[in-house]
Amino acid sequence: MKLISWNLNGIRAVAKKGLLDKIAEMNPDVICFQETKAQDDQVAEVLNELNGYHFYSNSAVKKGYSGTAIVSKTEPLKVFPDLGVEIHDQEGRVLTAEYDDFYLVTVYTPNSKHDLSRLDNRQEFDAELLKFLKNLEKTKPVLVCGDLNVAHKEIDLARPKENYNKSAGFMQEEIDGMNNYQNAGLIDTFRHFHPDKTDMYSWWSLRGGARERNVGWRIDYFLASESFLPKIKNADILMDMHGSDHCPVSIEL
Repeated sequence: MKLISWNLNGIRAVAKKGLLDKIAEMNPDVICFQETKAQDDQVAEVLNELNGYHFYSNSAVKKGYSGTAIVSKTEPLKVFPDLGVEIHDQEGRVLTAEYDDFYLVTVYTPNSKHDLSRLDNRQEFDAELLKFLKNLEKTKPVLVCGDLNVAHKEIDLARPKENYNKSAGFMQEEIDGMNNYQNAGLIDTFRHFHPDKTDMYSWWSLRGGARERNVGWRIDYFLASESFLPKIKNADILMDMHGSDHCPVSIEL
């Protein structure tokens, strides 16, 4: 079973660049999207032409902003949106699908912003998400994927020294949030399989030819309950797949 996660930075924009062909090429059993930047009916308009898949979306109250979606060959047992915390449930940032053996949660973590004005809100989101995931884990193992908007270690971004405690995505508070996930038994699958792999990133700034020069950040993840790790065969970053400022990340079960 191949699972993929991709921040599209606008599903309608990537649709114009051949999204359905790209999905066919990758041929996932499940693909999760973040930052659809579309309402549910607009997501449906794009995905209605995708044969052989069921799809579900969670859009923000604010139009053209945030949003998540899950596209699955197998119909999940059930699908439900949000965390159940009103302040964090206005932006369509969380969508969960339940399968026989696991929960799959796709997440678009709030960006702390250039001026760090949203750092507190983001820390609260991290804490609420962890509570939510641990609650699900009481029933069955959890896979959580998406744009978590943090590079965890120096190895996860091209310029750690220039960005540490200066830039959103590599603030100590954000790193602590990721530490908390891991300390609670949610394992970074890519690092589990590739502990020392360098120059593997999932997001690049649109400025200054960052992607061509591979000046990137690894901020998109698949985290897994420790008990589920034996079921996971591999984890990868599909750096050659274009269409967004992010590239997809994947795991195989």
